[in-house]
Amino acid sequence: MVKTIFSGIQPSGVVTLGNYIGAIKQFVDLQHDYDCYFCVVDQHAITVPQERLTLRKNIRTLAAIYIAAGLDPEKATLFIQSEVPAHAQAAWMLQCISYLGELERMTQFKDKAHGKEAVSAGLLTYPPLMAADILLYNADIVPVGDDQKQHIELTRDLAGRFNNRYNDIFTLPEARIPKVGARIMSLQDPTKKMSKSDSNQRGFITILDEPKQIEKKIKSAVTDSEGIIKFDRENKPGVSNLLSIYSILGNKSIEELEAYYDGKGYGDFKNDLAEVVVNALAPIQERCKNLLESSELDDILDAGAEKAARKANKMLKKMENAMGLGRKKK
Repeated sequence: MVKTIFSGIQPSGVVTLGNYIGAIKQFVDLQHDYDCYFCVVDQHAITVPQERLTLRKNIRTLAAIYIAAGLDPEKATLFIQSEVPAHAQAAWMLQCISYLGELERMTQFKDKAHGKEAVSAGLLTYPPLMAADILLYNADIVPVGDDQKQHIELTRDLAGRFNNRYNDIFTLPEARIPKVGARIMSLQDPTKKMSKSDSNQRGFITILDEPKQIEKKIKSAVTDSEGIIKFDRENKPGVSNLLSIYSILGNKSIEELEAYYDGKGYGDFKNDLAEVVVNALAPIQERCKNLLESSELDDILDAGAEKAARKANKMLKKMENAMGLGRKKK
């Protein structure tokens, strides 16, 4: 039996090269072997203030990038979270079986709430919404980064609690951490993950950056004074990060690259890498631009929301029946 995968990305800003390599590029490979549901989780984005028109633009752009990067709407279901009301409905039911203590212990809540006077209740209660996202589709596997492992553990706890207390309806999902080399670090501080929230714009490349911007950012990327192109994450984090990017986007092994650049300097290496990144992103940028200007994107999202709602509503009905909500239809 084909296993189900669920994953969502927040439309809270630009999509970085790190997001592409660490998540979206892998989703494209997974769609051939699994029943995949990929979601633009816009309801998660509003746990912190968003500007209305910017959020709308980010939602469509993220959906376009998913498709431009190679997601096939015939193989995977792509939709926007808020267009499937079952997510918010199921989240409320799961909130009602969540304990305040376990929500307050979530690392991301503690990090984001730290030092703030006014903290949104949504920031505290969004893990049950994330659990609803996953459980509505009976997902077997959830591809996540290390920082989201705690959320999957909570999802499993809530699913088990519901199954024991009401009715055994939920699959307990497994977290899948991307393989080694999929974690792309900041170009300016290679000890930190590449992030769209980095205050230093040169620390990250976005999927839609112009070729000149990409070239500039790679040329200014932090390396070291040794001048040797060798993979050594501990002693040469900057060079190792650039080698990872080159290897993944250039389809060459790290060993091949080390041999090819033996005796050559960082200048040549960075020039070639800039070309590899520009060439890898060019077709995605072109397709994304065309999608944003056509009705094709909306047609795909309409069909995705319809398909997702059919599956999610069945599970929602099971949840309501198990908890005794509403009138049981004969």
